[in-house]
Amino acid sequence: MTTRFDLLTIGGGSGGVAGSRRAASYGAKVGLIEGGRMGGTCVLRGCVPKKLLVYGARFAEAFEDARGYGWTIEGASHDWGAMIAAKNQELDRLEGIYRSMLDRAGVTTITGHARLIDAHTVAVGDQRVAAERIMIATGGYPVRPDIPGAELGISSDEALDLTVRPDRIMIVGGGYIGVEFAGIFSTLGSTVTQVLRQDLPLRGFDEELRVALHQAMVARGVGFRARTLPTAITKAADGLHVALSDGTTVVVDQVLWATGRRPNTANLNLAAAGVAVTAAGAIAVDAWSRTSVPSIYAVGDVTDRVALTPVAIAEARAVAETLFNANATMVQHDTIATAVFSRPELGTVGLSEEAARARYGAIKVFATGFRPMQYVLAGRNERTLMKLIVDAATDRVLGAHMLGPDAAEIIQSLAVAVTAGLTKRQFDQTMALHPSAAEEFVTLRDARPSPQ
Repeated sequence: MTTRFDLLTIGGGSGGVAGSRRAASYGAKVGLIEGGRMGGTCVLRGCVPKKLLVYGARFAEAFEDARGYGWTIEGASHDWGAMIAAKNQELDRLEGIYRSMLDRAGVTTITGHARLIDAHTVAVGDQRVAAERIMIATGGYPVRPDIPGAELGISSDEALDLTVRPDRIMIVGGGYIGVEFAGIFSTLGSTVTQVLRQDLPLRGFDEELRVALHQAMVARGVGFRARTLPTAITKAADGLHVALSDGTTVVVDQVLWATGRRPNTANLNLAAAGVAVTAAGAIAVDAWSRTSVPSIYAVGDVTDRVALTPVAIAEARAVAETLFNANATMVQHDTIATAVFSRPELGTVGLSEEAARARYGAIKVFATGFRPMQYVLAGRNERTLMKLIVDAATDRVLGAHMLGPDAAEIIQSLAVAVTAGLTKRQFDQTMALHPSAAEEFVTLRDARPSPQ
């Protein structure tokens, strides 16, 4: 017997759940296939648990800074295992919420692994499921390098479930995951060695912020090994011996592979339905998230466009709006705000200085660096960096960037202005909220001299 739906979603992550609920709200008969827990990478293995650990790490700094404000804190200690247990309890709660939301929306959930049979049919074990349209939202998975002993290391998935914090950890990779875990482990007391293929972390971000973040991380005790890669790992009585391409060896208790993620397409049997993929294994889509097969759509990390949870949600909802609400909706990927929950925190929206120069030529850069007020009595010397990138021809703000406390919260608000295309003059006309760090974005007066 074949079950039939108007929309069949493959993948129960943030994008798949959001798109399914939106389609069902317009009266579509929707099915969702998920082989594991509901919630996907963000809820179970990414954004949410990682941010909870970041919050846990922040207390170490708060206790240290509190002394400058007259507090006496004695006997404070951290129980890593207790934090992980509390995190797991919260994830269980969130998964239950996801399932109840789908149930209330009238979405039929099917447990198992999906394989495409043709453009309208999916196999889940011995069951056949048919649909007028299919939406693939299977996300991505962490990759490990192809070197001897790579299996001795862990991915971010396993790092979130460690029951004991390693005293010495090597983190390989300088993207979101590597930088954020470096902050978590180092702040909570681990000796961290971060291995980078390049000179600086966070390739693709504004160069000035990359330099400032690197300096701040070094000041916080993170050790960097730039322009090098692991070549082999062996296990010995005193730990894991990691051989590096520069000829040195580092001994650690744990190795974390933060070496990227790949689209999760390998077992979907895409070829049977004629779905085209890129050389990297991502599902090829157009601006409407349509694949090479008219009845099949793909959203989120599996398309390898912008691997951020809100983007996956927006893409999936856009598909539902277009197909089931007569509201043709296309997601704009130009002004997406993002944050790296590093220590210190980094937030950004729009174009970096380098990208803006390449695209517009003549730009103006407004920047400031200062010691946050909250650090003055604490005696912490870390500085905040803020930048606005402005089109010299139109005065439109092209990008806003920040490194420092509350960067994510501040940049989220500025994303409204950047997305709306506001000008630097409109920023200048905005009254400052004093005393705050955010006020600096509306009090920047003098542009830097243009490079010769």
